[in-house]
Amino acid sequence: MKKGKRFAGFLFFLAVALVAAWPPADVSAQAPKDVVIGYSGILSGVAAEYGQDCANGVEMAINDINAAGGITAGGQKYAFKLVKLDDQANPTSAVNNSRRLRDQNQAPAIFNAVSTTIFPMAKINEEKGNEFLLMAYTSTPKVMEIGNKLLTSSPPPFTVYVKGFADQAFSLGWKKCAMVVTLGVYGDEWRHAFKEYWTSHGGEITADKPANYYTETDFSAPLTAALATKPDVLLIGGPPATTALVIEQARGLGFKGGFILIDQAKMDYIENILKSTKLMGNLIGTAAVADSPTEAAPAFVKKYKEIYKRMATWEVILNYNSMYALSKAMVAAGSVSDVYKIRASFPKAFPLLGNKFPSEFTGITPGGRMYCPGSQQMINASGKYGPVELLSWWCKNEQEFNKLKADYPALGNAKWVYHKWEKEQ
Repeated sequence: MKKGKRFAGFLFFLAVALVAAWPPADVSAQAPKDVVIGYSGILSGVAAEYGQDCANGVEMAINDINAAGGITAGGQKYAFKLVKLDDQANPTSAVNNSRRLRDQNQAPAIFNAVSTTIFPMAKINEEKGNEFLLMAYTSTPKVMEIGNKLLTSSPPPFTVYVKGFADQAFSLGWKKCAMVVTLGVYGDEWRHAFKEYWTSHGGEITADKPANYYTETDFSAPLTAALATKPDVLLIGGPPATTALVIEQARGLGFKGGFILIDQAKMDYIENILKSTKLMGNLIGTAAVADSPTEAAPAFVKKYKEIYKRMATWEVILNYNSMYALSKAMVAAGSVSDVYKIRASFPKAFPLLGNKFPSEFTGITPGGRMYCPGSQQMINASGKYGPVELLSWWCKNEQEFNKLKADYPALGNAKWVYHKWEKEQ
């Protein structure tokens, strides 16, 4: 009996020794596990192109990450899978989609690109047991004021555009402005901020006639009322497709003045819809993607067009970068599910440099706004694109601004404009 026990003990210790001597598992040989990334956005209706561009940016990044072998977090390999749901910019649908993506897909992160739906989602993404990272694509400064600990946003705050666009308009002698901007949280905030800056610098707001750019296609009523006030320039914008209609209808009503586009409306996309810049003379807005000064932008634009058979937009580019930042934060956190740890690891995801990425991200604010420069450009009276200006917004002083330009030479060919940092949360 004792011999049997001794022999069994010998076998046990031999097994332990063999296990200890066995080489560690090769992570590279592991089959990757899927991680679902959620997208709730406007994928139908008159603004569907805008929502699809945002989703395509996330999807293209996921495909590139997976093609490169995915990521390794906490010793486990992972591949990403995108699940897209249409919310038609409806707050209730966006909230329901978010719960579905968490309950059915265990998505640790959900992308959304409309303030009207981002704010309701921000009310539920910190619910205990159902937390998710809200990957917001919005320039509204108010999204940082809510203090959501699981939120990031990739575009610059639109206040830098308010200042940059208004200053350029003033330099052209435009003083009287009428506003026909999209309804909703974002549009309302844009109009308020623009009116405050414009009037405090000697300008006059002659009319404020908001319209729903997500559902309407006939803007003749608000445009007629605005043009009756004889403005030098119209502040307009929402999704690019309907903004193109506003430009077309304004010119059809005889307006010969200038346009200022809010940052959601992109001049190059509008040109693509209108087939030329013939109706777009004297227009100020965010720069055309094709004129982005980063080294990687031309190849990215070409690749995107080959894959999706459509032009690249800033919605594509910034959501692409945002997905990469998320993946790098997961690697740094060593987890794809601990959303608080992932959010805390975002500073380690940067910089995303312009030699590899179509736009440079240099860091992130404590509240979650990624350091991405704004861009400004004008189409002149002859329909020609002018030079690009990059707008800094996170430098506290001129010394930091000069260091920024020195640290990121990939953007050095562009003209930089310094705007003093207005601290976000």
